[in-house]
Amino acid sequence: MEGQTNDYSVAASKFLQTCDLLASDVKIEPFTIVIFGGTGDLSKRMLLPSLYHLKKDGRLPEDFSIVAFGLPKKSDEEFRKFVRESVETFSPESFNQSLWDEFSQHLSHISADFTSDEDYTALYNRLAEICIPTPENKREVVFYLAVPPAVAPVIIAKLGQHKFCDETFEPKIIMEKPFGRDRASASELNRTVLNVFDESQVYRVDHYLGKETVQNIIFFRFANSIFEPLWNRRYIDHVQITVAEQVGVEQRGLFYEQTGVVRDIVQNHIMQLVALVAMEPPVGFEADLIRDEKVKVFRTIRPMDEEYIGKFTVRGQYGPGSINNVQIPGYRAERDVAPDSNTPTFFAAKIYIDSWRWAGVPFYVRTGKRLAERLTEISVQFKQPPLKLFGRTCDVIEPNRLIFSVQPQEEISLSLSVKFPGVDNQPHNVTMDFNYESSFGVERHHAYERLLIDCLKGDLTLFARQDGVEAMWSVVDPIISQWEAVPAANFPNYPAGSWGPKEQDELLEHEGRAWRNLASEPSLM
Repeated sequence: MEGQTNDYSVAASKFLQTCDLLASDVKIEPFTIVIFGGTGDLSKRMLLPSLYHLKKDGRLPEDFSIVAFGLPKKSDEEFRKFVRESVETFSPESFNQSLWDEFSQHLSHISADFTSDEDYTALYNRLAEICIPTPENKREVVFYLAVPPAVAPVIIAKLGQHKFCDETFEPKIIMEKPFGRDRASASELNRTVLNVFDESQVYRVDHYLGKETVQNIIFFRFANSIFEPLWNRRYIDHVQITVAEQVGVEQRGLFYEQTGVVRDIVQNHIMQLVALVAMEPPVGFEADLIRDEKVKVFRTIRPMDEEYIGKFTVRGQYGPGSINNVQIPGYRAERDVAPDSNTPTFFAAKIYIDSWRWAGVPFYVRTGKRLAERLTEISVQFKQPPLKLFGRTCDVIEPNRLIFSVQPQEEISLSLSVKFPGVDNQPHNVTMDFNYESSFGVERHHAYERLLIDCLKGDLTLFARQDGVEAMWSVVDPIISQWEAVPAANFPNYPAGSWGPKEQDELLEHEGRAWRNLASEPSLM
């Protein structure tokens, strides 16, 4: 009929809307952030410089307050001096005197004991005084727990006891990993949190999810139709995920002895990267729709029994070595580390995702401290072409490989086979690459800046949900239990500055595969 359309190819849906590319213009309402442990290492290196950058970029409202709560005792002026030194040390290129003069007026410090009722009363009174109501008459307060995990339940209980979540304030809480030591303790911690806060008010941080390349995995997969049809067991041979650190345990020996590499990196960072690669397309880009799909991945990772763990996982601990011509002590010589420590600093494994899309495709993951490079990347290797080009056995055609580099550079590259210039028909491997900084000409922002803004906006997309946390613990708990029950006989088993123990190679070699050789990759073109 006239005036009607016959195009029914796309059904109406609330999710099929034009993307708003002006997300940076979303208005942040007046807020107060209370940082428990505001003079600690995380605050000094990450949180305080990130808040300063957000102010520098014009992302914060005129009315906001940053309150540090904890020890040691400091006056407001002493705390401001601490913050200035933090910004000048960890972000010297961004320091501006006039901006600092304005920013510093939003800073204050309450010297407090986390167990003291009197100090929480003082905090409540301070917030009632300084919190600026929003147009909806809400006093938005973010409680950031930049404290050791053992302290978190005490703080949360005190916040509930002193009515910080009553109708006076509109509260949110940001919690750092690890969320518990295993699934049982994570569930117990969650019960403590939900006795005080609603799930919608809880922001569980995994800072890897704030990195641009990690966020872009979803966009790359589902916004480019040339890749999504190939993203399955028919075309992908295997996936490699590497999270390598050059640093050791620094001054965190006591913490690391209680944690180890599996709790520190595998249970959260590695599992989140696996989920982003393997998840099904979400119905929309809403927080719970994306987190639903990630939880499905965790629940389909093949369970590991003792035989599987013995055959398809590798643990390691670094010994003395050299990095950048500097002699490095072994892990057991680090401060607060037992001389016979069984704590692993390296992990490698082959895991399977038993879903329709990924059945039979191995995911090789590895992470460790004191490795040869600081590097985080995902390598998706497609299947080898079935025939030699022109029938010549000397023609070696490398399989296509898609690489998401998270650090030190944030970029995406695709390896292709082309004809080498000349009269001979000789294949040659080249890469096409996209680099965030050079392509967009913008300064790279720290992951914490994105996460802080998302919390202030009320966007939970990049934060872990409790069922996801428990599902990730279910994957790694059997590994932790077995490794703690059966001490390693060969620690230390890799020198600092290497790529880890040689046993990791055996995970791939008996299937004709190898870890991506980072030292001999072709130059980017």
